[in-house]
Order: sequence, then structure tokens, then C-alpha cells
Amino acid sequence: MATTFTRILLHVVFSTKNRANLIAPDLETRLLHYMSGIVTNLQCHLLAVGGTANHVHMLISMAKAVTIVELMEVVKKEASKWVKTQGPQFSGFYWQDGYGAFSIGESGVAALRAYIENQKEHHRTVSFEDEFLNFLSKYNVPYDERYIWR
Repeated sequence: MATTFTRILLHVVFSTKNRANLIAPDLETRLLHYMSGIVTNLQCHLLAVGGTANHVHMLISMAKAVTIVELMEVVKKEASKWVKTQGPQFSGFYWQDGYGAFSIGESGVAALRAYIENQKEHHRTVSFEDEFLNFLSKYNVPYDERYIWR
């Protein structure tokens, strides 16, 4: 075959440092838009993005030449630098180390988009910590809770 074709879909989840409510409502839309540009510059496609004051969900179609590690390193680093330029009140903005990245099939895209768009409503009854542990269980990811929230 002369050309390489891929469709690798990832649901990526990451939080602010110590899950602090650092993503202010007046910042959120601009931040998510900025992050979309970062993903696009890496030749990936952002299919959905959303979150709350302390975390972000992204549905990404990965580029064939970009690793998850590269993508997340650039997204988190560049977004954090940008947030700090938005005013002195954001000088202490940091992302938590690490992230969760889960593969999904094409048949799950519509449901995941709806889930991401409904984050604020969802988190009226479920904490981020419980949500993230549920993802780890759902995707059979082994973990040691002593180290998960660092």
C-alpha cells in the first residue's frame, strides 16, 4: 500500500495541580480554544473538548507521526504558559503531572462527545477523582492509588 491510513481515537483527561479550581469561567472558553490550536498544530484533530474548573477532557484523532507523550507534553506545557500570560491572578496555574489516555472506537464517538459537552452537569454529582477512578476501572488500567494524585 502506497499510503498510510490511520484513525486512532483517544479520550484524554488531565487536571490542574492538586485538582484546584484554577480554570476560571472567564478563561475557560479561551483556554479550550487555545488548546484546540495546539492540537491542530501537531497535525491531530480535536473532535471535542470540555471540562470544569479543575480538569479537561479531549477527544482527539491522533496524527500518525505524533505520540501520546509528545502531544500531551506540548499541550500541557504550551497551555500552561499561555494561561500565565492572561493576568497576574493566573501566575500560579499548573497542570497536574500525568494524564489519562484511553482508546475508543468509532462507535463510541457520539456518546463521548455528549459526555464531554455535559461535564458541568455531570460533576454536580460526581467528583473528578471518582470519575477518573471509574475510567481506570472501565479501561482495566492497573494503578496504585498512593501515587495517582501526585
